[in-house]
Amino acid sequence: MSGIGIDVCKKHLDVAVFQGPARQFNNTAAGHCKLVRWLNTLPVKQVVLEATGGYELAALDALHQAALPVARANAQRARSLANTLGRAKTDRLDAAMLAYMAEKIDLHPYVPLEPWQRRLGEYVRARQQVIELLKMAKQQLLPVADKPLRKMLQGNIKQLVRSVARLDVLIAEQLKTLLIEHPHLAILKTLKGVGPVLLAVLMCRLPELGTLGGKQIARLVGVAPLSNDSGSVRGKRGIKGGRADIRQTLYMAAMSAARHEPRLRDFYRSLRARGKEGKVALVAVMRKMLVILNARVRDERAAMRPA
Repeated sequence: MSGIGIDVCKKHLDVAVFQGPARQFNNTAAGHCKLVRWLNTLPVKQVVLEATGGYELAALDALHQAALPVARANAQRARSLANTLGRAKTDRLDAAMLAYMAEKIDLHPYVPLEPWQRRLGEYVRARQQVIELLKMAKQQLLPVADKPLRKMLQGNIKQLVRSVARLDVLIAEQLKTLLIEHPHLAILKTLKGVGPVLLAVLMCRLPELGTLGGKQIARLVGVAPLSNDSGSVRGKRGIKGGRADIRQTLYMAAMSAARHEPRLRDFYRSLRARGKEGKVALVAVMRKMLVILNARVRDERAAMRPA
């Protein structure tokens, strides 16, 4: 059994077998068919692709539909492994590094998104992008003294604000329909701090919610504390990797939950009373919040399952 690594770009897929041959395929439907046919001739242990901003999705779906064991690696984790192995960066070397990862590390299997999750995800991504543009536009305005230029830039900010508001309405309309079609997800709204933005992000970016254990879901999102010890020295724990967009939205929600959700508010205050830094305590709230939501979705699914 061999690990298979695939480096993805817009036009090509560079494929490497662990300690074996390498090939290149077009990143098209026809190329994916050829890739699947070739992989079916090999004893595949695991296929690993790196997240590349969406260019990998069609290949992931093709491999999953072909019943091949496929996983998507976090880009930061993959790069850290490459640095550890002392690898330079080329497409072929990246594929070989991913093949090493596929051979040595059991990653969480890829879970394809449903059509409704893909559609909602496009709106969520568009909102996140407009928010980033709005932040940059506000920063751009700060040093400007010329009145005509300020007026023009303020008009740009107003347009971006209107775009965010319009996207919020469109996302809310989708959520209203989707929660009727998928009632087990309505349980997410029962925890204070979970607003429409976090609800939409969890629904479209975390299909694993309710199907994994608490520790697994925390690692997947990147809110599980990682040890940093050496010998007798106990280093400071930290978080990294995982799905950054979920983590960013969860952070804002945790700030609200730490004030308004009794269970999480008491948890946050107890951590602060024990001397934990504010940000450290808030990250702990994020993790606990995610674990609670994961358990509630799991239990709601079980309750709705026919006896």
